[in-house]
Formats: sequence, C-alpha cells, structure tokens
Amino acid sequence: MNTPQIERQQDSELHDLRSPSTAKVEPRKDNNVELEPESQINTAPLSKARSIALVMTLTGASFLNVVSTQAIVITLPVIRRDLDIPESRSQWIVSSYSLTFGCFLLLWGRIADVVGRKMIFILGTGLAVLANIANPFMRNDVAFNVFRGLAGIGGAASVPTAIGILGVTFRSGKRRNYAFATYSAGSAIGGAVGNILAGVISAYASWKWCFGVLAAFAAIILVSGIFTIPSQPSEGPSRKSMQALLKEVDWLGGLLITASLICLLFALTEGNIAGWSNAYIPILIVIAVLLVLTFTAWQWYQIARTSRPPLFNITLLRNLRFTSGICIMGMFFGGYNAFAVFATYLWQDFQGLSTIQTTLRFLPQGIMGTLVAFLMSILISRVPTCTLLVGANLAVALSCLLFAIPISPHTSYFATGLPAMILSVIGADVVWPCLTLFTSMSVPQADQAVGGAIINASGQIGRSIGLAISTAIQIGVMASSRDESVVDAGEIKAWDAASLAGLRAANWYNFGLLLVSAGVTAVTFRGLGVVGRIEREAESDGS
Repeated sequence: MNTPQIERQQDSELHDLRSPSTAKVEPRKDNNVELEPESQINTAPLSKARSIALVMTLTGASFLNVVSTQAIVITLPVIRRDLDIPESRSQWIVSSYSLTFGCFLLLWGRIADVVGRKMIFILGTGLAVLANIANPFMRNDVAFNVFRGLAGIGGAASVPTAIGILGVTFRSGKRRNYAFATYSAGSAIGGAVGNILAGVISAYASWKWCFGVLAAFAAIILVSGIFTIPSQPSEGPSRKSMQALLKEVDWLGGLLITASLICLLFALTEGNIAGWSNAYIPILIVIAVLLVLTFTAWQWYQIARTSRPPLFNITLLRNLRFTSGICIMGMFFGGYNAFAVFATYLWQDFQGLSTIQTTLRFLPQGIMGTLVAFLMSILISRVPTCTLLVGANLAVALSCLLFAIPISPHTSYFATGLPAMILSVIGADVVWPCLTLFTSMSVPQADQAVGGAIINASGQIGRSIGLAISTAIQIGVMASSRDESVVDAGEIKAWDAASLAGLRAANWYNFGLLLVSAGVTAVTFRGLGVVGRIEREAESDGS
C-alpha cells in the first residue's frame, strides 16, 4: 500500500470521529487487498451472560496489572529487609516490572493482532502465574528482579490484547461504552485491593503471600479466559499462523522500539537511583532517541516502499487529535502517578504512619474509583469528550495543589487528604475510558491490540518521565533546604522541614504538568463531540 492510500484510509477512519452522522460502513483495504466491511468481520453476537463474563475476564488484566505494582510498592520495605537488598537497589523491585511492561507492549500488541488475541492473552496471563509463583523462592535481588520482569512481560502481553478483544467484540453502541468503562474500573479496584492486600499481609503474614495471591488471581483470569474469550477463525498454533508470525510481524521494528524503550526507561529509573551525573545515563537517553528515529524511518520505508505491514502505521500521527491523545495520556498519568507516589512518601516517610494507616488513606480511591468508572458508562455517551477530559485533568491538578500549598502537615486527613484522593481517582477514571475508547475508534479493527499497546505505552512512558522529573525536583529542593549537594541530600525524614519542602515542590510540578495537559486537551479535542454517541450513531447508520 503506498502512502497516499494509507493517508486517505486513515483520514476517512478518523473523519468518523469528527462527523458521526456521516459514518458509513465501507470496504477496507489492507496491503492492496480489499477486505470485507468491519461490521461484517466474523464475530457472532455473544449472549448477555457471556458478554458480562468476557468483560469481567478482560477487566481482570487491568486489575492484575495494577495489583502487581501497588501491592509490591506497599510491601517494598519488608521485602528489602528480608532479602537484605541495599536501599540504592530496592527501587528495582518495583521498576523491573514497569520496565518490561512498558517496553514490550507494542511488540506483543502486533503479535496478538497477527496470530490471535486470545492465544496471546492466555500466554501472557500464564507467564504471570509462573513468575509470581517463582518470585517468593528467589533469595537475591537479581533473580528476584528477573522474575518480576517476566511478570511484566506477561502483563505487556495481556493488557493491550484485552483492549484489542474489547475493540473487536463490542464494536459500537451501549455495550461498548459499558465494556470500556468496566475495563477502566479494573484499575481502580486493583489499586484498592493492592493496598489492602499489601497492608494486611505486611501486618499479619509473610510478604511471600502477596505473590501467592497474585498467582491465584492470574490463574483465575487464565481459566476464565480459556472459556469466555471467543477465538478468531484462524487462531491457534497452526502452520498458517506461524507463517503469519514470521511474515507479518515487523521484527526489526519491534527490536528497535523495544530497545529504545529499554534504554529510555532504564535511564529514567536509574537516574534517580544512581544519580544523573553518571555518564551512562545521558548516553542511554541519546541512544534511545537515535533508536526511535531509526524506528520511525524504518516504518516510513515499509509503508512507502514495501508491501510488508509496519509494526505501527505512523501515518496515524499526522492526525493532530490522535497524536494529542497519546501526549495527553502521557502527561496526565505522569502527573497522576507522581501524585500517588508522593502521597505515599508524605504519609509513610514524612508522617511516619504504618502500612495499614497508609492503606486506609488510599481506600477512598478504590471505592470512589469503582463508582466513577461505572458512572462513566453513562457519561461517555452523553457528555462531550473534551469537557470530560479537561475536567479530569483539572481534578487531579487540584489534588496536587492541595498537597503543594503550605497547609500545616498536622491538618486533618479529612480536610485535604480525603478530597485529594477522591478528586485524583475521579480524574483517572474519566481519562482512561475516554482515551482508550477514542484510540480504539481511531485504529482499524485489524490493529486493535496495537492500539491498546500504544495508549498503554504512552501512559507508562509518561509515568516514568513524570516521576523522574518530579523526583529530581523533590531531591533538589530537599538538598537546597539542607544546604547539601544533591548527592548528599539524604532521605525523607519524619517531620523534617526540608523533606516537606521537597514533597511540596514535586507536587507544584505535577500541578503545572496537569494544567498543560488540560490546555492541550481544550485546544486539540475541541469540537470532537461525544465519543460514545458517535459509536451509537455509527451503529445506526451501518445497520
């Protein structure tokens, strides 16, 4: 397919987002071969019971991904002491999962779209089961982090694939809105369960039980997926699918983008652990940029000069709204994630609260997040998407502001902490379904898992960059307040004025980042309309 053909196809697909009343079902073309209209691609309607079971199973992937991170964040001090891991390397217990998860999303998404989404979902969930079973038996940090990384690879396979399955199974209308809103609820529930699980286990049992529970969750999702996820006609380990794996997956592109993300995320994580003055940190960032440029050139070459499908059709990035959606996802979760991390530091390290006490302070997030996620199944089809996204960014910005302004640290949790927790999760559970549904509508049906990978990868990269910058600000301000160099800044100390100044400075940065995200949203998403209503009208036109 030449470049003009691709551009016309993508402009037509994205035009439906701007003008829902003109949406029609047209034949699609892929590699110069005309395909049947997307509304006619084989997917027999599922019964209501099976649809519910399918959505709950796929929501389990989102749930498991958040639990796998949140539970380990809370139990990190206990694991570090038990395994005798130096504090300078302890952050890798959490980061090893996030690193592999973010780096392998796009490659797994493409593989799933080629050889079968159900197969890759089952494979990824099975890998998570095995990795979580093995982790408690690792007695040194290197082996421990390797299996944490393997669990992250499993998550990278199942999470974008789950979004892809939702995208092709529920193509339009009310069911799709409910499906994506429910999927977003998995993150809120996962955060609440992760906090409670880690708090209870840390207080009353061995941290190893965290991994036992994670393995049990993954096993339940695995078994449920086998029975509830519909198979594609060509799905399975057939000779045809193996040939497609070799011919239709851009392995060189996958290698380039995966290597670039590994360099970038490793550098961002290691920079705040080992120090930004180490020479290899900027070198890795430069290598990451060069690899991304090489990946981009390779994708353009395949589109313009070959018939081989690229890993990611970068002509989509010519659409300002689609590109802005990716950037907004990164900026939003860069601010939101850092806010949650520094809230933990404030309560555990600065105020000296126990794990259980910190867990209880996060509990309203899970409760309110679950309610908001299900409410979004209605709002997403009635309220303009731009309004929802701008409001969500401002809600989390206000949460950061409550932790940034010079209010006495002895102020009641119910005066500042509780409103901040509620506002932050409202923002997260509005942004996630809006942008995942928008992305699903923006990419062809054949690339739904890749679309899920793109939106997850942008959020993951945003988290890493946002946390790296805000942590650097926090350490820099804390060092300045103590009249020390950044290297000798030390740790956050209980009721220490310098520590509090650093935490507030980080939240001022998060506040500013979210205001920028709100501004970009207001400019680029103005006039988009109501995403959920677009789907419903498109369904009516196509019937």
